[in-house]
Amino acid sequence: MHALRVRVGLLGLALLAGLSAPATATAAPAAPAPTVEELRLDKAVPQEILTRSGFDAVAPRLARLLTDAHSYAQARRIVVREGTALWRRAVDRAQGRGPAGGDLSRDDDRPLYWARLGLSREVRTWEPEFGLGEAQRSALLDSLERTSRGQTGIGYPRTGGLKRVLVTGFDPFTLDRDIRISNPSGASALALDGTVIETADGPARVEAVVFPVRWRDFAEGTVERTLRPYLPRVDLFATVSQGRVGRFDVERTNGAWRGGFADNENVGDTGTIPVADPAGQPQWTTTTLPYAAITAAGTGRFPVYDNTSVTEIPAGGTAPVVRPDGPTAGSLARAGGGGDYLSNEIAYRATLLRDRLGLHERLPGGHVHTPVLQFGTGNTTEVTDPEFVRNRLDIVAQVRAILAVAARE
Repeated sequence: MHALRVRVGLLGLALLAGLSAPATATAAPAAPAPTVEELRLDKAVPQEILTRSGFDAVAPRLARLLTDAHSYAQARRIVVREGTALWRRAVDRAQGRGPAGGDLSRDDDRPLYWARLGLSREVRTWEPEFGLGEAQRSALLDSLERTSRGQTGIGYPRTGGLKRVLVTGFDPFTLDRDIRISNPSGASALALDGTVIETADGPARVEAVVFPVRWRDFAEGTVERTLRPYLPRVDLFATVSQGRVGRFDVERTNGAWRGGFADNENVGDTGTIPVADPAGQPQWTTTTLPYAAITAAGTGRFPVYDNTSVTEIPAGGTAPVVRPDGPTAGSLARAGGGGDYLSNEIAYRATLLRDRLGLHERLPGGHVHTPVLQFGTGNTTEVTDPEFVRNRLDIVAQVRAILAVAARE
């Protein structure tokens, strides 16, 4: 009887120990966390932008559709369809088609940016009953990014005599400094996608895409993957981003250097721009846009400059030097005309791809910096104002005029 009591007591202690021990071996995996970009969605300004444009229903719709998905294949079809629809809706809104969805001006690029983040957060945190592997989730997010940025919808008609122009823009950035920020290059992409520009040399069809402000996407080759199929087929390309206050710049030279400024994920990266075949990577690439004609033309209210400045470490030197007239032989790049951030990097990657495809002599292409899009005087809190809208419309119109000049040369 004494032995039996001992065995029962030991069993009880074992059961208590099992109940109190942390169940690390059998715990369910933690739900995927939203990114730094996606977490900004919960702030008041993004919510106001979504509500005042009618894009506030985009992410909830995807959530409902994913709830009814019973396989990865079905989920992928849903994500591709909704990503494509978001891009088309943003383009249509910017070009005056369909309902405005609210009182926010149609030229605004921000509804697309914040709605896309709403979609990506739904996909990133979705936990279906059938299970979703890490690679599958990454593939869904990649499909969403590409479709909602217009990268899978580039298409030129076969009409003879129609020039083909490819334009890129960017998301808003420096959002922790001012979350209200809009990017006029992204607004230009929406306004121009699928349109025809009349030039002195005939009509030109424009296709446009938008890229993220994230170092990692560029390191993973998003620019090359998007542009490579089309550069041999177009007559002109221009990468566009927001640059300096009160002026446009045609950037003459691009440098192979990342300067480390924080991106939209609050990540910085410093060093040589990572590309395929780094052994054959040049320190500098150059524009083949007709910069003299562009700067001489009256394209709008902002002055346009041929920017030849770079920052280099001269051959045999150790310290960076600013060169107003371009790089010297054998120097190391530390900033192109467009700086050392992602605007310089997209220009470098696009022009390097042009050169590696053997198109330098026949394909005009390079980078255009727009003026900084500024709010009206005294506006430090409102998401929009009349001067803000006027500035964006004028910048977009001038981007169109610059392309018209470039396409006729």
